[in-house]
Amino acid sequence: MSCRHFGDPDNCGGCRYQDFSYEEEIAQKDRELRELFADVVPSFDEVYEGITGTDPDGYRNKMEFTFGNRMKDGPLELGMHRKGRFYDIVSVPECQICNPDFGRIIDATREYFSERGTSFYRKRQHTGYLRHLLVRRAHFTGQILVDLVTADYDGSSEFDEAELTGGFRDALLALNLDGELAGILHTRNNSLSDTIKDEGTEVLYGQDFFYEKILGLSFKITPFSFFQTNSAGAEKLYGRAREYLLEALHGEKPHEVFDLYSGTGTITQIVSKYAEHVTGVEIVPEAVQAAEENAAANGITNCSFICGDVFKVLDGLDERPDYIIVDPPREGLQPKALSKIVGYEVPSLVYIACKPASLARDIPTFITHGYEVKHLACIDMFPRTNNTECVCLFVKTGDGALRHQ
Repeated sequence: MSCRHFGDPDNCGGCRYQDFSYEEEIAQKDRELRELFADVVPSFDEVYEGITGTDPDGYRNKMEFTFGNRMKDGPLELGMHRKGRFYDIVSVPECQICNPDFGRIIDATREYFSERGTSFYRKRQHTGYLRHLLVRRAHFTGQILVDLVTADYDGSSEFDEAELTGGFRDALLALNLDGELAGILHTRNNSLSDTIKDEGTEVLYGQDFFYEKILGLSFKITPFSFFQTNSAGAEKLYGRAREYLLEALHGEKPHEVFDLYSGTGTITQIVSKYAEHVTGVEIVPEAVQAAEENAAANGITNCSFICGDVFKVLDGLDERPDYIIVDPPREGLQPKALSKIVGYEVPSLVYIACKPASLARDIPTFITHGYEVKHLACIDMFPRTNNTECVCLFVKTGDGALRHQ
């Protein structure tokens, strides 16, 4: 389905492949991945399992919309940046990559504040009130969290803030949505950058979290916690990682598995039933707290989470893993962490990469240390964009594998 917000230079600049059929998009991404990995993966054609597609329509469970206008002195808009423009905003009520509930919410929000003449935050002057609208909608549970992000109210006579935000809440509650509103929030953000920063959040309705389910487990999600933006794609991604780990285990239950860069503990919990114990390491304190809460809610008792830099944490641990899973940020594994990881000489390692180029850069190091690529698969986690994620199974060969036995 074509998107009316795509193509025109004056329209949204968010997607790349809206003018492709999805089959053409997958084929193009496959060609790019083959070109990227063919020269760094020995026996590439034997181990490469291609790219798995996901539903390109309505897949995103999180969107951050910006208040502004399309042109100087134009009407209030709430949406995405115009292609190639930093200050100009276009409303996108029919965005194809998110559920129709997103469009209903941004339309109602824009109309409500337009009718009241509420000012939006001007980045050059650092004046105005409305900044962003953060919307999260769980794919599998249908629960919705809406967060209105504004600058501080200065007490001027422009409006009564409590009355204004209360009316906004009531306008959303009156909508006929397919999903269910779990919470409506108001967050203050006075930072000069165009990113959302939580400087205090008030609950206008409901609660400040909701739940999503992945592979039978329940995960609590707050406005600013990390969670894969494609829930259905995450099931395919984590399912493939689990499949590779189970193949490596050969039916045995290892004593210890390390899940490095564990985020909110999604993978840690998914693989916990196949090991005596899993240790997750993550540098973001809020993510570690969420991981601990999610594990407790899911009744999982054989996981523990450590907050800190991966290299520093590993350097201070006496425990040695039997197997390792890594899911590093886009820049991939840092050299010190990579050296520490290959030094464990585990028989198998699962590498999840949110940036394929980072994995391609790290593969030669694994090969140098006696590993070979057993499987390499890609999941199209972000249809209509040029991004994909990869899952790779490394296995130790020769003397290294024998020493670990």
